[in-house]
Amino acid sequence: MHLTLDFSSGPNLRLLGSRAASASGSTFSRESACPSGPSQWRVAQALANQTLPLSNFKSTKCNICKTCFCAVNCLDQHVQKSPDTVALIWERDEPGTEVRITYRELLETTCRLANTLKRHGIRRGDRVAIYLPVSPLAVAAMLACARIGAVHTVVFAGFSAESLAGRINDAKCKVVITFNQGLRGGRVVELKKIVDEAVKQCPTVQHVLVAHRTDNKVHMGHRDIPLEQLVFDYRPGDVFGCVADIGWITGHSYVVYGPLCNGATSVLFESTPVYPDAGRYWETVQRLKINQFYGAPTAVRLLLKYGDSWVKKTLGSVGEPINLEAWEWLHKVVGDSRCTLVDTWWQTETGGICIAPRPSEEGAEILPAMAMRPFFGIVPVLMDEKGKVMEGGNVSGALCLSQAWPGMARTIYGDHQRFVEAYFKPYPGHYFTGDGAYRTEGGYYQITGRMDDVINISGHRLGTAEIEDAMANHPAVPETAVIGYPHDIKGEAAFAFIVLKDNTGDTDAVVKELRSAVATKIAKYAVPDEILVVKRLPKTRSGKVMRRLLRKIITGRTQDLGDTTTLEDPSVITEILSAYQKHKDKQAASQ
Repeated sequence: MHLTLDFSSGPNLRLLGSRAASASGSTFSRESACPSGPSQWRVAQALANQTLPLSNFKSTKCNICKTCFCAVNCLDQHVQKSPDTVALIWERDEPGTEVRITYRELLETTCRLANTLKRHGIRRGDRVAIYLPVSPLAVAAMLACARIGAVHTVVFAGFSAESLAGRINDAKCKVVITFNQGLRGGRVVELKKIVDEAVKQCPTVQHVLVAHRTDNKVHMGHRDIPLEQLVFDYRPGDVFGCVADIGWITGHSYVVYGPLCNGATSVLFESTPVYPDAGRYWETVQRLKINQFYGAPTAVRLLLKYGDSWVKKTLGSVGEPINLEAWEWLHKVVGDSRCTLVDTWWQTETGGICIAPRPSEEGAEILPAMAMRPFFGIVPVLMDEKGKVMEGGNVSGALCLSQAWPGMARTIYGDHQRFVEAYFKPYPGHYFTGDGAYRTEGGYYQITGRMDDVINISGHRLGTAEIEDAMANHPAVPETAVIGYPHDIKGEAAFAFIVLKDNTGDTDAVVKELRSAVATKIAKYAVPDEILVVKRLPKTRSGKVMRRLLRKIITGRTQDLGDTTTLEDPSVITEILSAYQKHKDKQAASQ
């Protein structure tokens, strides 16, 4: 079933073919949008300004959603005090066409959408997929789910139909909410068509809710709450500009829940940093008078040679380690050497920032390109290869956390054993982050990058196996191996080694088809920057591909290959080196 949502009357949502339940006959009802009606609503109001103790987080269920505490903290308390305060500034794809949404308007839209979900059978614990660009409706959809106790899974609106279907099926979603079209970087994205293709493979989906959009107009217990104030020095009246997509945890915590719980004005950035030109971020900062700017190092590296604008107070970096050059440029050129620059470290699994230069004592130093200080309640440790805690400074090891904290993940939906094995089995008694870190003599932490086969492309964490699987379906490709390597703009990029079947004809055509396959099955950002055809891969006698050797070859560290005695045939290294040199010579000749 498809339900059309109409925004033609402005920010207030009107539902075609549906009416929100309300005893008074009004178009929306806050009480009916709460899980258990008026009594639950009064409980939520009573809880709105209380702090949940750590003991409340023992359950793997979300206590916040059980009393719609989150939705009340994000909207209702602010509507009671200052309903006309701007909650969201929607910075749409075309610059200068921003739309401002007040807390009152956002609450009304949220309640109407919550009631619509209830009318279509969505109850507490049901899953709802949100496949929307960064927009007020996406925020309202998230808050509507929280309001009725449903679980939202927000999918980046750049994923393919196959990737979307996989996520819908993993969560067993009953409803998908989408636009008919999206806009990004001046291009139209046919979201509805992608959803239609995806739901063919999704037996649990009962309804698709579609908001229609044409010509860039719409017709239709979280730890991050205190973190935003303390890490970014947020003050009442500030405009908080986190440019992350809401399909990413940073968008959840620092575009939606964190700013709204604090009563802030949050910027929803729909476009890209280079549309219509490379000054888009800085033009937006000036026009919207943004006080705190929070983004990924990838965008900063991309913009190193552009822009001379500035942010008023605080700059933030998130998603991947930031290199010294990018840090210095962001601080001096963008921040005019006046703004505090905080390099923050955290993960989807942690729920909020864990290590950052702030909060700290007034006047405390901030070291370039370093996350530095653990946040309150976070106890990091470094582990050596034998699983022992490393003491003192000037040491590097596996970054782990030694005690629980309120925002941590409790499980992987439908696969708790995988959760235990991935995060707690490597170093018993500790949470393993998967990242490596260096600790200075002064006790400050610097994140050195991923320690497993996950690469970080422009802030998107992606398993190399996922790219390999996308290419391995090609009939001419029996084997693939993908590794990450340093990239000046993206932070990391994917390099694919492929083995072709004998008598394969047009190699260039196969490579082109492989790029297309990765873009279709995963996303365009996942397409390897380099694809090298080799005769065979470096394998141990047990058949395991030695990816560390491939990584050393393409990073020019062939003089230090380490122990190669387990290779089935050491001559494979010479073969790959020869193929790689020919590949580089061909690239040089074409430039």
